[in-house]
Amino acid sequence: MTDNEEPMIIRGKISELPFNKYKRWQWWFLVALSIFFLIVGQSAAVILGRFYYDQGGNSTWMATLVQTIAFPVLLIPFFAIPSSPSEASTSYVPPSIKVIAAIYFVLGIMIAADNMMYSQGLLYLSASTYALICASQLAFNAVFSYFLNSQKFTALIVNSTVVLTLSSSLLAVNEDSDTPSGVPKGKYVVGFLCTLGASALYSLLLSLMQLTFEKVLKKETFSVVLEMQIYTSLVATCASTIGLFASGEWHSLHGEMKGFQKGELAYVMTLVWTAIAWQVCSVGVVGLIFLVSSLYSNVISTVSLAITPIAAVIVFHDKMNGVKIISMLMALWGFASYIYQNYLDDLKARRARGVVPKPRDESSC
Repeated sequence: MTDNEEPMIIRGKISELPFNKYKRWQWWFLVALSIFFLIVGQSAAVILGRFYYDQGGNSTWMATLVQTIAFPVLLIPFFAIPSSPSEASTSYVPPSIKVIAAIYFVLGIMIAADNMMYSQGLLYLSASTYALICASQLAFNAVFSYFLNSQKFTALIVNSTVVLTLSSSLLAVNEDSDTPSGVPKGKYVVGFLCTLGASALYSLLLSLMQLTFEKVLKKETFSVVLEMQIYTSLVATCASTIGLFASGEWHSLHGEMKGFQKGELAYVMTLVWTAIAWQVCSVGVVGLIFLVSSLYSNVISTVSLAITPIAAVIVFHDKMNGVKIISMLMALWGFASYIYQNYLDDLKARRARGVVPKPRDESSC
């Protein structure tokens, strides 16, 4: 997704930063490892998704299903990492099972719909164009967070929103936009709108997930974040499976595998590694949520938007015309503004907690 992995990044704050659980070098190592997993997993998943279509795959429901079907991998850290004392606390009244089940069901259905729109977008767009359009998720994120999560707009956030919007608009009006081989030019608009709509829905999901943590679950810890991801992915996987059979696309899967240009084994391995790549990305997402913050995890996921177009040029020989280069530079500009605002907010929060001392000139005021 841009972030176009499944929507598992919840914008908010970790209730307890685990600084005291690790030595400083261990904490930085885990943060770096999580960033590596997120960027590599997301970039690889997008490239493999485009490879699936290029080599003869055409089932959008299958492309949607592989984005969540490997969610059982998340059970390993869920059971392997023990709950912290704060997670075992009974100082609050947990919501009823019916309420949680209803929330997870609705979010899971939205995730399946979002993944389907991303699959449609990737079908009609080159990997580089697709990744650049996905950068708009940060702009949508800022808007939804303002209305649903009471996030204040700052000059940097406004700058990021405007620049990312203009970046996507450049691609929308680009007459020389490259489309994959065999795809009519008219389908470019369909792919653009599907990807843009998916980015907007993804951002809405982030805000709704944060709202769930703040108003319903009332805590954001490692096991709770994992639990939400596992159950919503289960619902999304079931919905995608139903869609695969209801649409009749499952009838064509055998012929699709037989006609795959790189062979049947390559067909199976492409789907398997795509599913694994999405879950590697998920592990990185969860790690950053737990170690730093969910907002930071969300912003770091957009770094792959600068890597995926470059990888697409190498792997698929996508064209990088002047408009795409300008769009990528603008996306990086918007990303830098967003992450710098996050840095300022985090620094302010840490000073309020006494983690970082105030500068001398401030303390003397």
